[in-house]
Amino acid sequence: MGRFLPSCVVLPLATLFAMAPAAVSQSPRMTLSPAIVEAGSPEWIRVTAPQAESVSGEWLGHKIEFFKLHEGAWAALAGVDVEAPVGPSTLRVTATEHGSSVDLTMPVAIHAAHYRTGTLSVAPKFVQPEPEALKQIEEESKLKAKVFAESAGEPLWGGNFRAPVASQATDSFGTRRMFNKKLASIHKGADFRAPMGTPVHAANSGTVVLARPLYYEGNCVVIDHGMGLFTLSMHFSRIDVHEGQHVKKGEVLGLSGATGRVTGPHLHWAVRWEGAYLDPLKLLRLNLDDRP
Repeated sequence: MGRFLPSCVVLPLATLFAMAPAAVSQSPRMTLSPAIVEAGSPEWIRVTAPQAESVSGEWLGHKIEFFKLHEGAWAALAGVDVEAPVGPSTLRVTATEHGSSVDLTMPVAIHAAHYRTGTLSVAPKFVQPEPEALKQIEEESKLKAKVFAESAGEPLWGGNFRAPVASQATDSFGTRRMFNKKLASIHKGADFRAPMGTPVHAANSGTVVLARPLYYEGNCVVIDHGMGLFTLSMHFSRIDVHEGQHVKKGEVLGLSGATGRVTGPHLHWAVRWEGAYLDPLKLLRLNLDDRP
């Protein structure tokens, strides 16, 4: 029997605040959505703190910066990496008013997501790169690390995220891929059906921070949505945007293809927050419409 998954949990924090100095004049409330947290889950964290001037947090070793939704309400889009260990964790949040702060804690259990295992027989080149490609791969690894090291200090996105193409996802996030009977990788994105030349759209507004061909990813576009959140679209046959360009939600980034280390045309779409890879389909289901 499947378990009921509530969309969010609301935790009153009045008890914690009653024990602390009267730094924030009204006891905040914090919500976490979805409430059942799994490895790979994106999480929409909201704090209602009417008098707070700033809110920040820490979870699983990641710093969380909250932004103001509207008067008295703060939010952060965070998440749990697909490879995060299951078990207990603690979400810590600090609300500050007039130079004084109150520390809040929320226990958060991380559940296993039960991702599937896929087995494929592939040509050796898909398992072991050619020796002459190793230098290129190393240089691209450094480039990607540099790209992900910087993100806008404010949210560049607005409202719910939309799918990059109007088609079904064909390969699940989190799938453990066995190539020729050996574990090759964990699938850290979602693959969408996208025949050659299908327009690929920006899932939300942001800045293009990478738009070029890479060894594994093929023609790849990375968008910085601010505050550590990035989306990655791969295997384009043609890229129609350039690095440094601001794009709006729904804007065409290019055309789908089969570039990089793939066996056929499709779109690989990934979501990364502060180094953690999150389930893109769960992000699409999050209700973020209270973000203007």
